[in-house]
Amino acid sequence: MTEHETKQIIQDFKVFLKHTWQHLRLPNPTRMQYMIADYLQEGHTRSQLEALRGIGKTWITGAYVAWRLLRDPNEKILIVSQSGAHSDNISIFIRSLIDTMEILAHLQPRPDQRGSVVAFDVNGCGISVQPSVKALGITSQLQGNRASLLISDDVEGAQNSATEKRRQDLLKQIAEYEAILQTTDGAQILVLGTPQTSESIYNRLRDKGYVTRVYPARYPEDINSYAGCLAEYITEDLANNPSLVNTPIDSRFTEEDLYRRELSYGRSGFKLQFMLDTTLSDAEKYPLKTRDLLVTDLSPSQAPTRLLWSSMGTQTISEIPNVGFTGDTMQRPSLQEEFSKYEGSVLAIDPSGRGKDEMGWAVVNHLHGTVFIPGFGGLQGGYEEANLIQLAEIAKEYAVNKIVIESNFGRHNCLSINRDLIR
Repeated sequence: MTEHETKQIIQDFKVFLKHTWQHLRLPNPTRMQYMIADYLQEGHTRSQLEALRGIGKTWITGAYVAWRLLRDPNEKILIVSQSGAHSDNISIFIRSLIDTMEILAHLQPRPDQRGSVVAFDVNGCGISVQPSVKALGITSQLQGNRASLLISDDVEGAQNSATEKRRQDLLKQIAEYEAILQTTDGAQILVLGTPQTSESIYNRLRDKGYVTRVYPARYPEDINSYAGCLAEYITEDLANNPSLVNTPIDSRFTEEDLYRRELSYGRSGFKLQFMLDTTLSDAEKYPLKTRDLLVTDLSPSQAPTRLLWSSMGTQTISEIPNVGFTGDTMQRPSLQEEFSKYEGSVLAIDPSGRGKDEMGWAVVNHLHGTVFIPGFGGLQGGYEEANLIQLAEIAKEYAVNKIVIESNFGRHNCLSINRDLIR
């Protein structure tokens, strides 16, 4: 390695990252990984990085720690995570870079220094109570530690952020970071994370002055959802080419791959874990859409044994008004194969309340694991005798096997009349 190349590596973290990836026999960093690296070396005193799952933000940050130590062996690095095991793994990764990369070889601990993979010194550092690199869990004793670079990686998890009290407890633990951070020039708190809830603590850290950058999986439809924190290059890309909306941002992920992940995580989960969008629109609050249903003619006694859903415009039903959310549709099946008798049939009755509320009813049949609704409606007047007779006639018409009635309904009278009429 020439002197010029070494100087470039020391001066620019992006160059060091590429050199590290080559050492690890990985493909060159992607554009997003370079942008993350550029953001890290901006060196904001309070930084927060939110990036999609699988982009490698932990590995990039591990390399960033090694680069900081290369530039200044007196750095004191504290790594905090939800679990001590995850923090330990990051520390082990950093130590392995020091032990195997030629440009970092001079940092290997001397025999008289601390050499544990989870708490070690680097050669060239001054005598100190604090090791050069130390790993802890968020629930361990943070008091008494000091750091010029504090890495907080995925401290928010599904368990410790499930309730408001747990989120408040977590924020109190994170507040301890302020007492740990040294007052030296270049001292930095770096929070890495992926939101686990729409009430994510990462949103609250933004309000506390953390300079935040967000790197989602796809170009978002609404950049305003990110409150000005979306990575600038993504915003610029959209301004120059609006057709990029909903396409993958990083070359490591294809549209097919993201689609499979979305199916696995569900819409709201994907929105948090990969789009890093904590705003919940009505569409996410009510995930069942009319387009998820298949609308077709059904008989009271039989149904197709196989149906195929299609999103094609030719299968969209335009003659029925859309009562769902904006952009929602009703779809016909693209294929119906054979017909067979239903395997079972239920009449469900929802009693009316006070005022103008109707008594609702629906016939729900099943065949080969598919649920069919051949009939439904509403009756005015509550459970008066005329309505009970009509319900009994509906049960007879559809040959129902069972009647399910709300517990606050006149159950015994209804069933008695049904039996009499069905006979």
